[in-house]
Amino acid sequence: MLSSTADHLYWMARSMERAESTARMLDVTYRMGLLKSTDVEPHQNWSAALTISGLFHAYTQNHPLVEPDKVLHFMALDASNPSSIYCCLQNARENARAIRGAISVEMWETINHTWLEMKNVSSDQLHGDRVSAFFDWVKERSHLSRGVTYGTMLQDDSLRFIRVGTFLERGDNTARILDVK
Repeated sequence: MLSSTADHLYWMARSMERAESTARMLDVTYRMGLLKSTDVEPHQNWSAALTISGLFHAYTQNHPLVEPDKVLHFMALDASNPSSIYCCLQNARENARAIRGAISVEMWETINHTWLEMKNVSSDQLHGDRVSAFFDWVKERSHLSRGVTYGTMLQDDSLRFIRVGTFLERGDNTARILDVK
C-alpha cells in the first residue's frame, strides 16, 4: 500500500471520528446549559468544551466573551476553524475522494452524501429544539460511515489504517476530556 493512500485512509477516519466526538461534546454541553445549576457559571461549560478541543485561544482571538451561540457556531459550522464539524466532514470527504479506488463505492457514497448534506446546514439549525437534532444527525452519519466501512471493506491493511485513525482520535479525545474534567 502506498503511504499516501494510508495517510488518506487514516485522516478520513480520524476526521469522521472527530466530527462525532465534537457533536457529542457540544450536545452534552448544550443540554447541561439548559439545566438550572448554581454550582457552575454557564460560560464555564462552554469554556470547557473549547479547552477540551484545544480551541479556547483560537476562539478568544475573535470573540472576547464565551457565549453559547457563538461557541456552537464556531465549533460546528465555522469554515475557518479546522476542527469544526463542518471542516471535519469536508476533510473526510476530500480524503475519501483522493482514494476512491481504495474504498468501497458504498463508503464513498456515504461520506460524499454526508458532506453534500452538511453544505446545506445553516446557522438556523443551531437554535432551539433543532440543535440536538443536528448533533444526532452528525452522530448517525458517523455511525453509518463506520458500519458501511466494516461491512464493505476487505479485512486488510486499508481497514487497519482506518481503525488506527478512528481509535487514535477516540483516545486523544478521551485524554483531553479527562485532562479538563
